[in-house]
Amino acid sequence: MESASDPSAFLPLSPSAFYILLALAAEERHGYSITKEVEEATNGSVKLGPGTLYRLIKQMAVDGWIVEVDRIDSDDPRRRYYRLTPWGRRVARAEAARLADAVRIAMDRRLLPASAFT
Repeated sequence: MESASDPSAFLPLSPSAFYILLALAAEERHGYSITKEVEEATNGSVKLGPGTLYRLIKQMAVDGWIVEVDRIDSDDPRRRYYRLTPWGRRVARAEAARLADAVRIAMDRRLLPASAFT
């Protein structure tokens, strides 16, 4: 049986959850900034609505993947900033490795050219 200390117990992640973790892997962000980063990183193919974003943020905080940062934004003091925890980074790495394995299989089966990522 998988342990709570084994990040693979949480895989696969939904694409939305994974993109949120990726956005937070770079730096602390507030909700709207996460949404914009995901949209930019995916060339607009993934758009997080507020319901999806904040539901996932709440669950990730409960699971210990992210934490709210004690930070006041001078532009808008209502903004809440979030940071990836070491545990959240482990979960994101495990998902990235899982997806990399899937891509390797797709390349082996000639569904993607070997030069697709060079």
